[in-house]
Amino acid sequence: MNKQHQLAYRAIREVSDGNHGTITKLLEIIGVTRQAYYKGLKRQETAWECRDRLLKERVQYWFDFHHQGIGAGNLLVNLQQDELIDFPVTLKQVRRVMRELNIRCQVRPKRHNRIKQNEQYLQDNLLNQNFDVTGPNQVWLSDSTELTYGVNGEYKMRLSGVLDLYGRRLISFNLSETETSAAEIQTFQRAFAVAGDVHPLIHTDRGSAYTSYSFNHYIGQFNVKRSMSQPGTPYDNAPMERWWNEFKLRWMDRHPLAKTLAELTRLVEEGIIYFNHLNRSAQRNGLTPDEYWNEAI
Repeated sequence: MNKQHQLAYRAIREVSDGNHGTITKLLEIIGVTRQAYYKGLKRQETAWECRDRLLKERVQYWFDFHHQGIGAGNLLVNLQQDELIDFPVTLKQVRRVMRELNIRCQVRPKRHNRIKQNEQYLQDNLLNQNFDVTGPNQVWLSDSTELTYGVNGEYKMRLSGVLDLYGRRLISFNLSETETSAAEIQTFQRAFAVAGDVHPLIHTDRGSAYTSYSFNHYIGQFNVKRSMSQPGTPYDNAPMERWWNEFKLRWMDRHPLAKTLAELTRLVEEGIIYFNHLNRSAQRNGLTPDEYWNEAI
């Protein structure tokens, strides 16, 4: 018996209560015999239907928990960690449930509108899109992105970050009015304060903040290797670009626009906590970035 019939039978039972002859008329309208109607009322939910109902409830729960920003793959990861789901679930089942619930993950289109800056200290692309690493603090990626706040979004800030390629864990961040060498230096000061005595390969784009004398003078004291994306090649820093994309789509866009800088700062801090501590991924064997890091250490 399908769900439509179940709902119809319940409605008929409620409407016909105390109204003589109502059942016969309503059954004629939906084209169901009286025998089928009473049989349907007494029918018990099967084990498969019970599991399917629970699966739909938990898919909706995790989809909403992650601010409606994850797809079938990450939903499956969360379901596999869900204590209420005590039966095997496949990706095909998750996709079917998503279709039936009419939910889908939205993807933010990429924008390529950067202005080429004056380049002073250029580096070769040593990373060369080799995004496979075996442990923490081997490769750090850095970039900045624009955020807006205010009653009508009239104010802008730059969010800079240092991302460890292993597990895609954001080590440090900094909010500033513009992308300057001073802002990027402060971001890396916080990163080295967290990571300690490490010597990663640092990959950035060719923005003026990263090619400036002051930034290169500062970063040179840590005995690290430098790598830079080729001009007009965002894929050279793809994991960082994707992190910003997901941060905006799955966090910033799913919260009310911050009215003040204090609200924006708090929202950014909570978002980074979410992505580092709560965001599970199949690429990390179902772990969060922090769990993935701790497992390696």
